[in-house]
Order: sequence, then structure tokens, then C-alpha cells
Amino acid sequence: MSQNTTSATQSVSGTPFSERLPWAGLLALAMTGFICILTETIPAGLLLQIGDGLGVSEALAGQLVTLYALGSLLAAIPLTTATRGWRRRPLLLMCILGFLVFNTVTTFSSNYTLTLVARFFAGVSAGVLWGMIAGYARRMVPESLKGRAMAVAMVGTPLAMAFGVPAGTLLGAFVGWRSVFGMMSLLALLLVGWVLWKLPDYPGEAAVKRLPLQKVFITPGVRPVLFVVLAWVLAQNILYTYIAPYLAQAGLTQSVDLVLLIFGIAALIGIWVIGVLIDRKLRPLVLISLAAFALASVALGLSSSQPVVIYLVVTVWGLTFGGAATLLQTAVAEAGGESADVAQSMLVTVWNLAIGGGGVIGAILIETLGVGSFPWALFILLILALLVAWRAREHGFPSKRR
Repeated sequence: MSQNTTSATQSVSGTPFSERLPWAGLLALAMTGFICILTETIPAGLLLQIGDGLGVSEALAGQLVTLYALGSLLAAIPLTTATRGWRRRPLLLMCILGFLVFNTVTTFSSNYTLTLVARFFAGVSAGVLWGMIAGYARRMVPESLKGRAMAVAMVGTPLAMAFGVPAGTLLGAFVGWRSVFGMMSLLALLLVGWVLWKLPDYPGEAAVKRLPLQKVFITPGVRPVLFVVLAWVLAQNILYTYIAPYLAQAGLTQSVDLVLLIFGIAALIGIWVIGVLIDRKLRPLVLISLAAFALASVALGLSSSQPVVIYLVVTVWGLTFGGAATLLQTAVAEAGGESADVAQSMLVTVWNLAIGGGGVIGAILIETLGVGSFPWALFILLILALLVAWRAREHGFPSKRR
């Protein structure tokens, strides 16, 4: 074997890569994402209980979700930039311990303000984690497996949305909302041991290679990917946030759980397909996903009162969005190069802005044009994303992967 070939099969730390996926380590990263998403979204299913437990209204209890998202939004870029030189595993462990501490505070707190503070700092932990999970997964495998490794590392997200939140909500009805947060603390504690046991450590980014933040932003390919993130996730969250009122106008008020289950199962299938094909077909997968979601939106707009059409559209929606995080994080990591973690933190920030923006735009549409306008708003956003992705054939979503 030649010297060049040998070096190509070695990791950053000098350890030879295996041509097989390091499942134990990647699944530890997936569990990290699972805890992130579950911690963020579980209050939505327990609002009445949380409100009663803290002596506040349902609307004020909903701010537990808002403060978490705010923490992620404010922390992602500055803290990822500040810690880019730190070794990866100690930083990951600090963030997981953040979930352990702040979910434990939430478990025992009877003070609303203290609970909000704990939720904010749990969000800070998440903001840093999301900025490093993708880069961590990619460093564990050779070039030919990077996309597949990311797909495995990201599988915790659809699992949490499809099964974790409904299960947590159901469990909360039997054992109380505080016990649910306590169980998430226990999961974080177990994850600490898992990470120490199975996850390799890597050095941070060398000082001589650290580009200033603005230079990372103007790196060719980064801005097109961030625009696609903004438009795609906006479209996703306009519909996802207000799925209940949308289904109500179609006479499916009692089917919200079924619709979300269909979405979650389809998303899992989608991420599996992405994992198989992403290392060879990133650009076509992005274009096909956006185009299929756009066409499904048109079908929804033309037949919004037909339950069969809605179920079919939700299936397409899940299939196309399930692997979106993997596709977009892979694209921005490749565009960011040596500054991939900082580029990832920008993606996290834009993603959270789009989540909040989806809630705001959806509310405006409901109040002004009604829920029947949703499919057409989605179509416009998705077409814009598709056009930008199509034009980014040199950088961002290149025809030829480097």
C-alpha cells in the first residue's frame, strides 16, 4: 500500500479507520440528539400538568419551550466559536452534563422563574451540541462513509419526534411531568458513561486554521445552504406547528396523533434512504426532496378537504423531511471545510430562527388568510429553496462532491 493510500485511511488522531461504521459511537451521538429534541419538545405535551405544577397558565407554561429555543439560538454561534479549539469529547460531556443538571433542576423546581432559567441553559447546551454532532460523526469514518455516519448520528431526531414525545406525554399522564424530566436526567447520566466507554476523542481546530466568523459565512457554498435551511424549515414548521387547526378544517380533529405518527414513521424511512444514498447522491436527494414536498403542497392546496389526500401528502412530507437535517448538515460541513463546526453553528442558528419564524408566519396566515393558505405559502418557500439549491451546483450542493 502506498503512503498516500495509507494516510487516507487514517483518522485525524492517527488511528486507522475501519471500513465499517462505528455503530456504538454513532448511536451515542444519536442518543445525544434524541435527548436534545426530547428535552426541547416534551413540555408541549405536558403543558396543562406543568402549568398546574408551577401555578401558572398554559400560555406561561409554553414559555418553557420558548426559553429553550432562545438559549440554543443565542449560544450556538458564539459558544461554538469560543470552544472550537477544545478537545471534542470533554466538550460533548460538558453539554450532556448540562442536560443532566438542568433537567434535574426542572424536575424539582417549584419556582417558575428558576424553571425558565434552567430551560434557557438546557437550550444553551443544545446549541453547542448541535454545532458539533455532525462534525464529530464525520471524523469517526473515512470519506466514503461520512454521509452514512451522519445519517446514523441524526436518527435520534425523528425518533424523538415520532415516538419519544408521544411516549413521554403518555407517561406523564401516569407518573407526572416531573418524573418525565427526571427520567431524561437519568438518560443523560447513562449517556455520560456510554460516551466515556465508546466515543473516541479528537482535538479541536488548530489555531492557525481558525477562520474569522465572517470569513466562514462568505465561504463559497455556505450562504446557499443556509438559505435553503431557512426556507425549507420555515415551510416545515408553518405546517407542523399548526397541524391541529389545519386538520380541523378537513374534519380530522381527532386524527392529529395518527397524522403525526404517519409523519414520524415516514421520516424514519426517509432518513434510512438518505443514509444509504447520501455519500453518492447528495445533490439529487436535496433537489428531489424539495420538489416532491412542493408538489405535495400543491396537491394539499387543491384537495385540502380530502382525508386520503392529506394522509398521502403527510407521508410524502415525512419522507422528504426525515433526512433534511442530514442532507443540510452534510452540505454545510463540506462547504465549511476546516471550519465545519462554526458553519454548523450557523445552521443551528438559522434552523432555530426558522422554527420560531414558522410559528409567527403561521399565526399571521391563520389570522389573515386562514389555514387554507398554508399549502401555497409552503409552495412558494420550497420553490425558492429549490431554485437556490439548483443554482448552487458549484458550491453548496455541488454536482461533483469533493
